[in-house]
Amino acid sequence: MKIRIKFSKEGDMKFIGHLDIMRYFQKVMRLADVDIRYSEGFSPHQIMSFANPLGVGMESRGEYVDIEVRSTDSSQEMMRRMNAVMVDGMSILSYRRLPDQAANAMSIVAAADYRVRFRDGYEPENFDSFVEWIPSFLDLASIYMIKRSKKGEKEVDIRPLIEDLHLEGHEFVMRLATGSAANLKPDIVMRAYMKEQGLVLPDFALAVMRTEVYGENKTKEGTEVIPLEAFGEDIE
Repeated sequence: MKIRIKFSKEGDMKFIGHLDIMRYFQKVMRLADVDIRYSEGFSPHQIMSFANPLGVGMESRGEYVDIEVRSTDSSQEMMRRMNAVMVDGMSILSYRRLPDQAANAMSIVAAADYRVRFRDGYEPENFDSFVEWIPSFLDLASIYMIKRSKKGEKEVDIRPLIEDLHLEGHEFVMRLATGSAANLKPDIVMRAYMKEQGLVLPDFALAVMRTEVYGENKTKEGTEVIPLEAFGEDIE
């Protein structure tokens, strides 16, 4: 049985890297007595797959991990048991059964939502004027920025990767392309936004919260993008 778990990562836990989060969840499965499946062979390991791991220093209320189990209790009971052993800053938000034919979350990730704000002392002067330029920024036909990866640096047009950008209070709310085919981080968007106004984004100026991750869902009518948890259903 395939299970998709949604969880949050906040507070001091934002400084914990992905490999340690993987090890942490392996321990949670044991402590919460989750009947997780193990691989076969000389070195069995828990069958577990994370969707688009979060960068160190970023918080999230929309992280996902897929597991396979041999048996399970209800969604509510499994959430209760797992949350009982979670550390401060981590919590289980949903536990849902996937169809047998469902692809793992990592392979279908297409977009993610973020809320971005300036840390205290870093907000640009004349903030109202600063944010009035959002419509003009989105009207640009192309926005070229340097993206860094394991293969080196490359100049990329990031405009097609920005699906939405608007302001709520003093927070920039964005939906960005995410996944193996195309991936854009919110700090690059903010650097580009400030660059177009002749400004430079200081290091450590932003506080970033990821709020949701979306996957491609293919239907008879075409392909739609829906939250990863929407692929499953609660277990009664």
